[in-house]
Amino acid sequence: MKFNLMSLGDLVTDPVTGERSTNARRYQMFPEMAQIAEGVGFNGINMGEHHGIEYIYSAPPVVLAAIAERTSTLRLGTAVTLLANLDALRVAEDYATVDVLSQGRVDVVHGRGNFFASTYTLFGQELEESADRFKENAELLDQLWRGEPVHWSGRFRPSINGETLQPAPVQAAADCMWIGGGSSLESVELAARLGWKLMLPSAFGDPSFFTKVVDHYLAVWEQVGHDWEPEIGAGWHVWVAPESQKARSQWEPRYAAYHAWMNDLLGKVNPSIPKQNQRAFNFEWLTTKGPAIVGSPDEVVERIASLSELLKVTTHLAYMDMGGMPEGELFEAIQLFGEKVIPQLA
Repeated sequence: MKFNLMSLGDLVTDPVTGERSTNARRYQMFPEMAQIAEGVGFNGINMGEHHGIEYIYSAPPVVLAAIAERTSTLRLGTAVTLLANLDALRVAEDYATVDVLSQGRVDVVHGRGNFFASTYTLFGQELEESADRFKENAELLDQLWRGEPVHWSGRFRPSINGETLQPAPVQAAADCMWIGGGSSLESVELAARLGWKLMLPSAFGDPSFFTKVVDHYLAVWEQVGHDWEPEIGAGWHVWVAPESQKARSQWEPRYAAYHAWMNDLLGKVNPSIPKQNQRAFNFEWLTTKGPAIVGSPDEVVERIASLSELLKVTTHLAYMDMGGMPEGELFEAIQLFGEKVIPQLA
């Protein structure tokens, strides 16, 4: 079992202290988080990508390249790369560059990003085209990543006429490409057909919703007949402290603030939020039946083990820096997770 530290880059006023970080400091803090994570045994880090909204991370390859120079073993991932919105050739070039600089440590989790409809408007695209754009770009990227001359034509970008991806990546696509999704079986089938890994999202819904998604992914994978094993990851909202009550008292006000902030944001950017994510804030339900894993190290271990069994997850992404959490408390929690949780499950 592997554990990655995830950040989506929300910029929220801490409801406990009333303090608010800055845009620049949030960017500077993520490489520091990554260094701490590597030092205490995390497998990797995953960084979000958004455009034109209050999630502030917009250029993961730039930040991941900086982190590559400060680390030696940490996997360098996304959460997610907006493959439907971006040009597949440029995506391949950017992340192949990170792969080369890090000597083969990049992990690219691709998503449609249709949860944030305003991004399509910003890029001059139609939301109704998101599935077709995503499929076309994923198939093209899979060809490009092989490092061989590509002859290709499609619907959404100019043809490629024998050009080769530069630089040639260190890893094969099967080792580092993921599709992030769970609400669309089309995306799940695409992941299985390409032989890419599947990353389930860190939404506010019931994790059991994704059992049928996992089963479908594995069934299609078996039908295709790849000669390597599939891998499933999932993102969670995570907090750990030495004692259960301390973890809950630290986390609840920040989690509530993040939930309110995100729902307000979604109301602005998404006219039709999926039903499984339209749930009122209920801390007890979220931390026992939902996507939040909060408590003492032993409680966190028990919940992760249960969710791993439910969804066949082997890579867990821990989203810990949400809701304006102060740096000191955050860094302590990352260290505690590495020292007391990972050794029991790795």
